[in-house]
Amino acid sequence: MADGTETESRKLLGRLREEMASEAAGQERLDRITHLIADSIRAEVCSIYLFRDEDTLELCATEGLAPEAVHKTRMRMGEGLVGRVAQSGKVVNTPDAPSAKGFRYMPETGEERFSSFLGVPVQRLGQKLGVLVVQSRDARKFSADEVYALEVVAMVLAEMAELGAFVGEGAALSPLHQQSLQLSGGPAQEGSAEGHVWLHEPRVVVTNPIAEDPHRERERLTEAVEELRVGVDKMLEISQGGDKEQLQVLEAYRMFANSKGWMRRMEEDIALGLSAEAAVEKEQSQARARMGQVTDPYLRERLADLDDLSNRLLRILTGQGGTNGVDLPPDPILIARNIGPGDLLEYGRSLKGIVLEEGSVGSHATIVARALAIPLVVHVGRITTEALNGDHILVDGNEGVVHLRPEDTVVSAFRDKIAMQAKAQERYASIRETPTVTRDGERINLVMNAGLMADLPSLGNSGAEGVGLFRTELQFLIRNQMPKRSELVAQYQRVLDAAGDKRVVFRTLDIGSDKVLPYMKHVAEPNPALGWRAIRVGLDKRGVMRMQLQALLRAANGRPLTIMFPFVAQADEFREARWEVNKTIEREKRLGHVLPETLEVGAMLETPSLAFAPQKFFDEVDFVSIGGNDLKQFFFAADRENELVRRRYDTLNVSFLTFIERIVERCDISNTPLSFCGEDAGRPVEALCLAAMGIRTLSMRPASIGPVKSVLLRADLQSVRKIIADARHRGEQSVRPAVMEWLRNQG
Repeated sequence: MADGTETESRKLLGRLREEMASEAAGQERLDRITHLIADSIRAEVCSIYLFRDEDTLELCATEGLAPEAVHKTRMRMGEGLVGRVAQSGKVVNTPDAPSAKGFRYMPETGEERFSSFLGVPVQRLGQKLGVLVVQSRDARKFSADEVYALEVVAMVLAEMAELGAFVGEGAALSPLHQQSLQLSGGPAQEGSAEGHVWLHEPRVVVTNPIAEDPHRERERLTEAVEELRVGVDKMLEISQGGDKEQLQVLEAYRMFANSKGWMRRMEEDIALGLSAEAAVEKEQSQARARMGQVTDPYLRERLADLDDLSNRLLRILTGQGGTNGVDLPPDPILIARNIGPGDLLEYGRSLKGIVLEEGSVGSHATIVARALAIPLVVHVGRITTEALNGDHILVDGNEGVVHLRPEDTVVSAFRDKIAMQAKAQERYASIRETPTVTRDGERINLVMNAGLMADLPSLGNSGAEGVGLFRTELQFLIRNQMPKRSELVAQYQRVLDAAGDKRVVFRTLDIGSDKVLPYMKHVAEPNPALGWRAIRVGLDKRGVMRMQLQALLRAANGRPLTIMFPFVAQADEFREARWEVNKTIEREKRLGHVLPETLEVGAMLETPSLAFAPQKFFDEVDFVSIGGNDLKQFFFAADRENELVRRRYDTLNVSFLTFIERIVERCDISNTPLSFCGEDAGRPVEALCLAAMGIRTLSMRPASIGPVKSVLLRADLQSVRKIIADARHRGEQSVRPAVMEWLRNQG
């Protein structure tokens, strides 16, 4: 960059610094800024457009356009050149604006006199705030130095907006982080919660975006980067000999930390007048903008590494990012981009709710949240940039909706909803000890899913008749190394002790797909859900399977034991696993250990293929449990993690219920006990239809047992079965409308 431009840019930032220090009101400050930018860039027009809502930009200040257009000219995202800049997050620089793609003439602004157009996005860490525009009469393309200088100014404007420098009248000038927002995501754990925000990684706010002494700022940056490099080197040292994938991530960190290009770009920004913190954040914002446009998973991961590294560097420079003396509120709602099961377990039941910007319905965090019965919403965009520690927040885990800084009317309606749910729970408590017998005399067993010791008190509180699925993988996922056999024995003993005389079905290690052990080499697969997971891993890693089987047999110590193998796709996989059980029993007998009083060994039916296994398989297996979550996604070829398709197909689709009926018939021929485990088992209408198809054991989260029992006690399964048969005869796609109508008529 030429020295002259560099000097002009520094002068401009110096004038911006003075403006930040002034006591001018928001509108007056914006007006002054547009004047000084136009003057410094030698453009006839400078305009600032800010978002008044998620999709609408508003002209908030201008030098050179018609003054009466301010706060009147508005455009949608993607509309006109300004909307195009806002939508793409990219610079638009053209000498002939009227002929440029997407141009839209705004007659009230008087902009027809100006040919050249340069628009730069105003954004902060992925949060779109507005657009900065300069225009001139001459048909010229603004130089690379001018574009660069305007990008630096736009970054400073974003920081000023974050600090509340442009607060004034109207929606576009309303203060950030004070507006009421309703954000939507995906429901991952049901329930409603009201509380206050607790950020898992508190945001860093740059309070000094402009610096007076570039030399001192370069020194500060150099010192901070050196501290960062030392920290990364130490992490690498500690991790030597550990997981190769973790080492690869740390090597990528070291590569970025030692990148001359990264350092050079930040030093160039400092030379223009930015502080060290602002230079780092400018790089981080650009990395996040690129991340949103890259589809290649590897490149996205590398950009995410750079983003995380920038966060570390900002924390070193500012000293921010810890709790900063702020105590966890009494009603914390955890906000994070993502979170691992170990971190979530550290918070434990103190959390009232969880909101994740990323996450998934099958993630480790979701499993833990379900175990702890904490409402969870995932895929909530912008939540980490919008929320501040201490903000009032409402979380609706049933609908996947989050209300941040809600208005009084929303709070009142939400509290009414929670009160209604509490009354319903009281009603369910009154039938807790009542056996689940339908009006036509069918006995249904309602059991619960579990994965933590924290789940076990729910056995008595919920009315569950046992544990239909105990997820053993959580004890493996929350550790940094493989648990010892003795630790597993102690864990399984505590589970059996807590269950008393109630049956517990232990599902063997179900890893792979979205459940990756941090200490086991991760295998990159194009489609992990259809890849090396569950029983496939167990049969390839026989040592791990044997260790777990030994732990289960020893934990039983003469008591009844029930083991279930997950994701069995063909009969021979179950036979091989059963052979390992028999072999382990023989070894335990030789060692003199007490064997279980009785032993049941079952299989989870999660792939359609197993439903068509030879009848001999159903004769051999002690019981079958339908894993509804996986079975449904494979039946409909619809990824349950993909928001575009996961709600497209209904469990009460006639073809799916017919398939369930076929499984029931095959189990009936061999007199093999059958259960259904998954989210749908805990939904009253779905549970009713599954029972009508012949399933007599349903396994669900503890909180669902009351609502499901309430419906089943009032139901006549023969009537529901006839409704399903009639809908099938009529050729209807789903039986849901007919069943819902019948339920309404039943009162």
